[in-house]
Amino acid sequence: MKKTTLISLIAAVIGALDAIYLSWVKLSHNEILCAPGLGDCFTVNTSRYSEVYGIPVALFGLASYLLIIAILLGEARLPFLQENGRLALFGISLVGVIYSAYLSYLEEFVIHAWCPYCVLSAIMILIIFIASIFRLKEEGI
Repeated sequence: MKKTTLISLIAAVIGALDAIYLSWVKLSHNEILCAPGLGDCFTVNTSRYSEVYGIPVALFGLASYLLIIAILLGEARLPFLQENGRLALFGISLVGVIYSAYLSYLEEFVIHAWCPYCVLSAIMILIIFIASIFRLKEEGI
């Protein structure tokens, strides 16, 4: 497995675990664990921006990370993904980075609170996006 693929896979697994936790907190109505002084997870997680049509944003993140993991693992076995996986991963991660930037904007300028778990997710999708650019360059695209 190439270094860029491994980096993407590790970032996607971390992002998926993060999204699982955030989804569980949102759906179970449990209090989010956030160390004092590291942000205001409660405010972010209970804001109107934490859902889209009643679906927690974290579930969309989880679906994206699981799709990324499936593509990365499937590239070694499936001809379609061997041919198109790099470009698909670039597109998915580009959308993720743009949406994460929007959510980060909301945290800073609208909600006025930051959630370290959300920041972690934004960093993971950014790592995947950057790695996807390198993967495209490796392919000569």
